[in-house]
Amino acid sequence: MASVLTVNNQIASQLSPDLVAQDRLVLCDLDGCLVSEGRAYTDSASFLQSCGERLWLVSNNSSHCAADLSARLAEIGLTVPAKRILLAGEQTLAHLARLHPGARLALFASPAMEQEARRLGFALTGDRPDLVLLCRDTQLSLDRLNAVASLVQGGAAFWVSNTDTAHPGHAGQPIAETGALLAALRAMLTELKFESIGKPHPHLAALALSRTGVSASEAVFVGDNPDTDGAIARAIGTRFVLLRRTGAPE
Repeated sequence: MASVLTVNNQIASQLSPDLVAQDRLVLCDLDGCLVSEGRAYTDSASFLQSCGERLWLVSNNSSHCAADLSARLAEIGLTVPAKRILLAGEQTLAHLARLHPGARLALFASPAMEQEARRLGFALTGDRPDLVLLCRDTQLSLDRLNAVASLVQGGAAFWVSNTDTAHPGHAGQPIAETGALLAALRAMLTELKFESIGKPHPHLAALALSRTGVSASEAVFVGDNPDTDGAIARAIGTRFVLLRRTGAPE
């Protein structure tokens, strides 16, 4: 574990207010930490309450927008305002809209992401796009996979919301993520090049630091994946709490 944890970092089996009592900003992953497949862990609500406005969700979720996810979390007893939720899919769209306003975008994603892309002014198309963005597209058939490969091979700049291959299910079983779709593309296009600002890239965590004005030394990142959560904590210089849950949500 030496490569994952340094002197001030911790490993925990459950969420406890004591883990983050001294931190001004608590950056927390979602799947595997607070919820699993839409169900909250028993300690999640009390942890969120104890953190209050210090807590920001920093997730590689690329299926929802913050407002939609905030409402869904409220339905299972978890209160996190949309303004304190940073999601890889939504933030990638926002990032691309700043870099390429009004660009022609081939988007392989959920209906919520398509709606957000239109709101941001993208022209969604499958014909000669400037950009291709792959998110967690649960409808990605072989035909759609072939379409992604063709567009990328045709010269469109390729972006991926995140590179996670899976997130944990109720029993700890892997649930396919965007990175699994990316792996299929890599098998087809052996020299595939892409860009991503999802974890472990520091972009999402840096946004939280910027918007709160809190320094990295006063923050902590709580996550269950050392390859993404641990890496982003190291990248921005925050303490890391590795959460290793042993049970499923009730």
